Amino acid sequence: MDMIHVDGKDRGPIYLYALSTCGWCAKTKELLTTLGVAFDYVFVDLLPKVEMEQTYSEMLQLYNPLGSFPTLVVNGKVIIGYQENEIREALAE
Repeated sequence: MDMIHVDGKDRGPIYLYALSTCGWCAKTKELLTTLGVAFDYVFVDLLPKVEMEQTYSEMLQLYNPLGSFPTLVVNGKVIIGYQENEIREALAE
């Protein structure tokens, strides 16, 4: 799986698993961009079928057994859904 990198301030590894049609995913991506942090993201629904299944399975096993979007991983801390305060706190640590 190739994630798309967004340049910004290095706050450690930040990964966003998102859907291209998800409004909350867009808000999460926009918040990260507005905060100026570097992060990597992938629109799971736009991946080729086999890669989509593998990426979704990885997300389920490693981060979010509920399989909901957005799933954000900030320095190993998993934040599920658009949780602005939680995201800001995780980035401040």
